[in-house]
Amino acid sequence: MKIVDIRATTVAMPLEAPLRHAIGAHWGRFIRTIVEVVLDNGVVGLGELGGGGESAEGAVRGLLPYLKGHDPLQLEQLRWKIMNPTASLYNNRLQVHAAIEMACMDAAGKTLGIRACDLLGGALRERVPFASYIFYRLPNDATGRGGETSADEIVAHARDLVARHGFRTHKLKGGVFPPDHDIEVMHALAAAFPADGLRLDPNAAWSVEQAIRVGQAIEGLRNEYFEDPTWGLEGMRRLRQFVRIPTATNTVVVNFEQLATNIRLDAIDVVLLDTTFWGGLRQAHKAGQVLETFQYGASVHSSGELGIQLASMLHLGAALPNLGFAADAHYHHLTDDIIVGGPFRYEGGEIAVPKGPGLGIELDRDKLARYAEYYREVGGYTYDRDPTRPDWYGILPEQRWADPGKVYL
Repeated sequence: MKIVDIRATTVAMPLEAPLRHAIGAHWGRFIRTIVEVVLDNGVVGLGELGGGGESAEGAVRGLLPYLKGHDPLQLEQLRWKIMNPTASLYNNRLQVHAAIEMACMDAAGKTLGIRACDLLGGALRERVPFASYIFYRLPNDATGRGGETSADEIVAHARDLVARHGFRTHKLKGGVFPPDHDIEVMHALAAAFPADGLRLDPNAAWSVEQAIRVGQAIEGLRNEYFEDPTWGLEGMRRLRQFVRIPTATNTVVVNFEQLATNIRLDAIDVVLLDTTFWGGLRQAHKAGQVLETFQYGASVHSSGELGIQLASMLHLGAALPNLGFAADAHYHHLTDDIIVGGPFRYEGGEIAVPKGPGLGIELDRDKLARYAEYYREVGGYTYDRDPTRPDWYGILPEQRWADPGKVYL
């Protein structure tokens, strides 16, 4: 097995409705770069990373001189070829490496007839549970969905998601409106789903003092964890002294140096592991093993994935011994996917780990072409801007909240 070519294609995938968050919004679509690693035996491995366009595609294709002739099973060599820490000071290739590694594990697995999770040590479970991941949404006239702002609207949206997908854990992406609004919504969700787990993630939009007030206001609910209510390891450490809810992060513990610091500070209880942010599926799994050793919680983070990255998340979830929480996924907000057979299906709030070799998926080339053309039509978007507030920009801690009483069109 040798790498002979690397391909990259940017796609735009429509969402049911635009998703709002504390730093801006997803403007009705996700932008992803699909990576293909071609081997000399004709096998094509698939990877995926967030963002796209000429710069992302160029960064991926630019690695071919480093990797032409490389054996895709030599994954540790791959890490050093791409992510040498000194070189990365000048050219951060973390997420590019994640996509290339994902594709190498897929290609090697397909060649050998084994699954990606087998390259991590094997599967401990064959189904991975997921949380509902609820956003305040802008309306989308094309789909007839979205527009949820009030507590009643969010509860109705959650009920619809439960009816369609069977979720038993509900995560609210807060921080868009004043903190009291999120408190009201969390209490409404708790009343509507008294047996289900709850999470609140305002994307670090609050000061430590605001986060303490919100945390204490929701302490009596069935909380699984309080995710990134404020920014930084020190801010989260201070918060933890005053709030009796396990804390979690996907923003300030995303590499091994930060993980070591977090353990020394005893700052955050649960780390959400991302198969791209951490630099790859193997790195996320290794971090999970460190968390297991020190008895910290682990979950799986979502970064706006299509089916290729979701498959990597399923293989990570299959192999993590200490997966104590339902995984995150934006996946149910998509209207389609670029994998053969269409989107993965939820059953009882869970998705089955693919049975096929490698990642267990194949690329639908007609869909790839369709959504690559859609990207050329609509382009990207500015993640850190809100399309309803053109002069707004996010600051931390946020003091210029959106108005929950205003109808945004």
